[in-house]
Amino acid sequence: MTKTYAQIVKQIKALEAEADKARRAEIDGVVTRIREAIQFYNLSAADLGLSVKAKPAADKEAAPFKRKKRKAAAAPKAPAAAKYTDGQGNTWVGRGKRPQWLRDALNAGKQLSDFLIK
Repeated sequence: MTKTYAQIVKQIKALEAEADKARRAEIDGVVTRIREAIQFYNLSAADLGLSVKAKPAADKEAAPFKRKKRKAAAAPKAPAAAKYTDGQGNTWVGRGKRPQWLRDALNAGKQLSDFLIK
């Protein structure tokens, strides 16, 4: 007999709950063994490298990967100064597509140098 989707989902949830229970039981056992070892050997937090003041020695094998610092974002650039104007308030910086007012003037026979800001 084939299982329905709902039955499979129910089975998955049951297995996840069982896995969580097993994990918690294993963790409890590990923590108990660690505590017993700490008491037996009379270890302190510093001995285990857990002290705030104690810093581990710089060992390349122990920590081969270091997080790289991100560079600060560059400040936005100021707009470029206009290089061309028609004297009526229209300007162009000389980059990108030529504006319509300049194309119309060039088609009418003017030179690009006629609009150059000096």
